Amino acid sequence: MTLPIERSRTRRPVTWLTLIGVLLLPVVIGGILVAALYNPVERLDALTAAVVNEDEPVTIDGQMVPLGRQLTAGLVEGSDELDSNLTWRISNAEDAEEGLADGTYAAVITIPENFSAAATSTQPGETPERATIEVTTPPDSLIVDDAITAQVATAAAGTMGAQLSTVYLENVFLGFTTLGEQLGSAADGATQLADGATQAADGAAELPGGITALADGTAQLSDGATQLAGGAGQLAGGASSLQSGLSTIAGKTRDAAGGAQQLADGVTGGATELEQTGLVPDELYAGADMTATLAGDTEAAAAKTLELANRCFAVSSDPQLCVDLVTQATITQKTAEGAEQAAQGTAGGLRAFDTGATTEFAAQFREIAANVSTLSGGLSQLAGGIDQSAAGAGELASGAVGIQTGANGLAAGASQLASGADQAADGATSLADGVAQLADGTGELASGLATASDSIPTYSDAEATDLASVVADPVEAEGVGTSLFGASAVPLLATLALWFGGLGTFIALQAVSRRALTSRAPSALLALRSFAPAAGIGALQGFLVGGVVQLAASYSWAEWTVFTLVCVVAGIAFAAVNQGLVAVFGGAGRWVSALVGTLAIATGVVSTVPGVLAGVAALMPTTPAYQGMVAALTSASGLGAAIVGLVVWTLLGLGATILVVARRRSTSAQDLLKAVPAAA
Repeated sequence: MTLPIERSRTRRPVTWLTLIGVLLLPVVIGGILVAALYNPVERLDALTAAVVNEDEPVTIDGQMVPLGRQLTAGLVEGSDELDSNLTWRISNAEDAEEGLADGTYAAVITIPENFSAAATSTQPGETPERATIEVTTPPDSLIVDDAITAQVATAAAGTMGAQLSTVYLENVFLGFTTLGEQLGSAADGATQLADGATQAADGAAELPGGITALADGTAQLSDGATQLAGGAGQLAGGASSLQSGLSTIAGKTRDAAGGAQQLADGVTGGATELEQTGLVPDELYAGADMTATLAGDTEAAAAKTLELANRCFAVSSDPQLCVDLVTQATITQKTAEGAEQAAQGTAGGLRAFDTGATTEFAAQFREIAANVSTLSGGLSQLAGGIDQSAAGAGELASGAVGIQTGANGLAAGASQLASGADQAADGATSLADGVAQLADGTGELASGLATASDSIPTYSDAEATDLASVVADPVEAEGVGTSLFGASAVPLLATLALWFGGLGTFIALQAVSRRALTSRAPSALLALRSFAPAAGIGALQGFLVGGVVQLAASYSWAEWTVFTLVCVVAGIAFAAVNQGLVAVFGGAGRWVSALVGTLAIATGVVSTVPGVLAGVAALMPTTPAYQGMVAALTSASGLGAAIVGLVVWTLLGLGATILVVARRRSTSAQDLLKAVPAAA
């Protein structure tokens, strides 16, 4: 069945099949684009990627840390925040290379051998190193495949990095707590040290006075030692003199002992001779007189011995010796007195002897001789004792000399000690000042440590874990979708589908009626007659594109209704603009239309296009259609302005078509002769 609609570039009639094809063109284009590109993250499992784990686990504190395996598991299992994930295969380097070459794998992620070592290099004593993974894609990969695999790998690496940072920061925050406690302990210790330093300063302040007193006492000690040395020298001299005198007395005592012994021997001999003779000779009288004289001398010697014995108590350290000397001297004196009396008696007795018993007289002589012999033995003993006293006096002299030497050394040492004590007193004063400064500094240190301890925050294990998780990932973006194209993808695809649908309409239909020259109808009416079927097709195209979008995106009915309304208006406006382009430029107008569609694609994908292209795109008829659809599906404003813009472009397109129709209604005779079927 044919329709009264002119076909472009041919006089063949337009059929319903032609209209249906033109009508479905944007639906097919939009459906294909939406089905292929809308929300591709829901179909990530169609991409197959390989993981090559070459990581060597490390051991920390006796526990193996296989971070490469953990990252591999994270990639394969995906994230709870995403609805889908790539299809992952755990592979090796050779298989991954072959899979990239033959198209089996859309990407290969290689975890290097030192991944765990580098990721844990923040441990004490380690050189920090950044852990890296390598993402490889085939050279013929599609446009968005690289972005998808890079996004997945970056997300996995970021998650792993956040976990490692969380553990590290948790240890840091717990270290703050430990540091604060240790600084508190250090502050307590510094306070105790300050107290001790203060006490030491007080003691050091008293030390100079004590050392000065020591110096004074040491000086007195030196003086006393000097006096002691002098007295010891005098004692040594007296002891030496005593030794000399005792030695002299001992010699004389030995001489007296020898004389007494001779006397005893003589008396004994006389008694014997008297007994033998029985008569007293004249010589006996002389002997008696001599005996009296000798007895007197003995008495005098005994008196002198007694005097020396009495002086022994002053010089001898052995009192018993002196007692023995006194005793012997007394005996000797008495004996001498007796001898003198005996001698005197002997003189008288000799005369009486003549008439007395010679035997009794002789016996008395023998008794006298025995006593004198006893006196001689006592004198010998006295001489020995005096020798011992002399030896003791010598030792006393030697000891006194030693005392004198020691006292002199003590005096010299005490003098040096006094001088050193004076210097020590000066040093003790400096020490007291230094210890006082130390006490002040230690007090300030204790105060500073206490302030530092109070200033350092403390955390429990739970608080450290929560804070570390926040600090490791301090910024979180809300409202960021997981779609690679965002909310503007559907408006852009729908705009392109309707625009190329309008272009397709005027590839099939005639933009300016061939009857414009012969028709009597007004130019505007002729233009509207050509526009009416295209406008109807554009409106239907907009409605059908809205339906296809709803099937794919499932918007709310309110959003879909407004979106579909904008699509219908855009379909009508695009039909008018494409009609005007073809009417004005002929076949070149279709090239211009294709260029407009290309610019819409180029400026609608990313905002980093050059400013010139963005400025040109803002003037194109696709811009208000795109903005209106975005406003219909999102909270963006500009819906009314977009509708107005589409209406303006519709009027501009119709105006251009009317002008072309009016121009074609006049011609020359030559053109009539050359007239051929219009091809526009």
